[in-house]
Amino acid sequence: MRTVYVNGEYVPENEATVSIFDRGFLFADGVYEVTTVVDGKLIGFAGHMERLQRSLSELKMNVDIDPDELLEIHRELVKRNDLDQGMIYLQVTRGAPDDRDFAFPPEGTEPTIVLFTQVKQVIGTSVETKGLKVISVEDLRWGRRDIKTVQLLYPSLAKMEAKARGADDAWMVQDGFVTEGTSNNAYIVKDGKIITRDLSTDILHGITRKSVLACAKLLQMDVEERPFTLEEAWNADEAFATSASGFTNPIVEIDGKKIGTGKPGPVGDRLRALYIEENRKSAI
Repeated sequence: MRTVYVNGEYVPENEATVSIFDRGFLFADGVYEVTTVVDGKLIGFAGHMERLQRSLSELKMNVDIDPDELLEIHRELVKRNDLDQGMIYLQVTRGAPDDRDFAFPPEGTEPTIVLFTQVKQVIGTSVETKGLKVISVEDLRWGRRDIKTVQLLYPSLAKMEAKARGADDAWMVQDGFVTEGTSNNAYIVKDGKIITRDLSTDILHGITRKSVLACAKLLQMDVEERPFTLEEAWNADEAFATSASGFTNPIVEIDGKKIGTGKPGPVGDRLRALYIEENRKSAI
């Protein structure tokens, strides 16, 4: 049984409780981060903590969180759960006032801070060799996708639509242009050039995205940050997605159309290999 962390205490998962008045439950008034664990060490932890602070600030959540303390909690959960490969989820909500109210709770209301582990193979998966099939869906999310909130209902619906249509995931499209996947940033490759949407409020500012683009620079690959159309994606030489849990996952089919050779492409493969190599070196 997993040990989880809830508001200052390490407890068995079946004993963990959060108030029914918690604003994360009532209003999705919370943010989260997920950090990958490889070889029992944390990947990209500093970047995740920096984005966490940004998300809190954008939602005007005055939460005093010490990154060093969070690091120790992450490490303790790795130790207590004997986690070699997997994820650690961290969720912070505006807390649990005495009753339900749209207005923010009074100053001094304690936030809710929850962390839990998830065992998941992230290196040596079948996706690396088989790739993923995705469908396109209209992007109906709210306009601040750069904030990593726990408001994930629409991505969940899109993921389920993909599964119902025999695919693995969905890429969301707005005004004809791909924004991102349900839980990942999206890329295409054409004539050797990597194309991915530029940073804005339209997409999540991925920590893995930043690291993978740094790897592309090390490999002297050509990168263009701009919106790309669904038609461009259909006609790309290859495509891939990046996320904390997937690193770089090849996309071999979009809307039933084979991308390139229909197999994982060389650009994504090289980026994945270098990403794993570099991040294993810097893991903490």
